[in-house]
Amino acid sequence: MSDSSSSQPAVPVLDVWCELQCPDCRSALDDLRALRERYGDRLELRLRHFPLEKHKHAFAAAQAAEEAAEQGQAWPYVEAVLGRVQELDRKGEPFLVEVAHELGLDAEEFDTALVDGRHILIVDADQAEGKAIGVTGTPTYVIGGERLDGGKSQEGLRERIEEIADRLVAEGKA
Repeated sequence: MSDSSSSQPAVPVLDVWCELQCPDCRSALDDLRALRERYGDRLELRLRHFPLEKHKHAFAAAQAAEEAAEQGQAWPYVEAVLGRVQELDRKGEPFLVEVAHELGLDAEEFDTALVDGRHILIVDADQAEGKAIGVTGTPTYVIGGERLDGGKSQEGLRERIEEIADRLVAEGKA
């Protein structure tokens, strides 16, 4: 899931391996908002899915996030779900459709997408790529070829990401 379109010039990319049922990812939301605000279109922020087995609704939530992206509301949806992790724990998939409805998205299409599995391949591909590069938990950040693990602590991570992003933006490298 990406903030940019393919028509934009190449900019540095920050991949955020995330899981929408993860309390640590919820804690990272403020940092992600700050990064999006600071860099705007000078940094492509991509949410990559890494649903963990210990969270039974995470895989469905990842599929729902892809449906939100298809409907043009990726980040508002992700932020709404992450902000209410406990509700997702309690209510499961109906909560994902409920959030879509609250945001004015086509909730019926969300329900259909969760049933027909149209976004499973995207989620599976993200997870496989994450495993291949050594992602073991969420959130994990990858920027400029460097992997930063936020699952243990967010402290200092945003500053480190900003250092790398500032360097890449100054160099004009993607």
